[in-house]
Amino acid sequence: MATPSPPPAVTAAAAAPALPRFPELYSPGKPFAWPELQAMASDGVLSQFHQRGYALPGVAPSPQMRARAAANSVPAAIRQRVVAGRMTAAWIYGCAGEPDRLALLVDAKRRISSLRNTRGCTLHEVRLGPCDAVSLGGLMVSSPLRTALDIALHVEAQRALPVLEALLSRPQNDVRLRLLVLAIESTPRVPHKRSALEKLARLAPALVAGGPVDVENAVDPPDSTEDVAEVLGIAHLEGEP
Repeated sequence: MATPSPPPAVTAAAAAPALPRFPELYSPGKPFAWPELQAMASDGVLSQFHQRGYALPGVAPSPQMRARAAANSVPAAIRQRVVAGRMTAAWIYGCAGEPDRLALLVDAKRRISSLRNTRGCTLHEVRLGPCDAVSLGGLMVSSPLRTALDIALHVEAQRALPVLEALLSRPQNDVRLRLLVLAIESTPRVPHKRSALEKLARLAPALVAGGPVDVENAVDPPDSTEDVAEVLGIAHLEGEP
């Protein structure tokens, strides 16, 4: 009778107990209560990166983490009906400080009256195109290009300029100054157009003034505004309140 072969040796890696996985984001009730989170932050166990969001020390918050933290501040009943935009979106992308209140965009095709009493948020009724929002961390966030457009149009220069510069300087955002200028120029009825172009002119005077600019993959000038409006779907900005 054949002797049964011994079981395969268990490797050290397989025998070792699995290390516990700690959550990336800690927020009230997930899993600790608000006083517990504050106490752990005071003891250095956690680091606060959001009004009600904490992470382990040394963990750099990602856009997904900031979006998840922002999502926790948006009532669940309206979370699928709004888009984080403007300075809130810029903060999520790591290009601005955290705003005191969340800026939430609501598509004009939706009824905004039922959302008016949302606390801690500022609502903006706008027209949103199909490429204007991306999903991050369980929250819809305005795309980097739409974020830059809205900040140029609606945020005062002192706050807008460093944020625009940060959005433009990060290749992963895929925001180009020439496209921003052309997008605004191609929407004749958009409010605050002159002010927005003045802000962008301070970042690159030659570009806004129509002078020669060395831009990689630049849009062909004779058809630039028409091409940009068509490719980016910028027509939805017209008449935005």
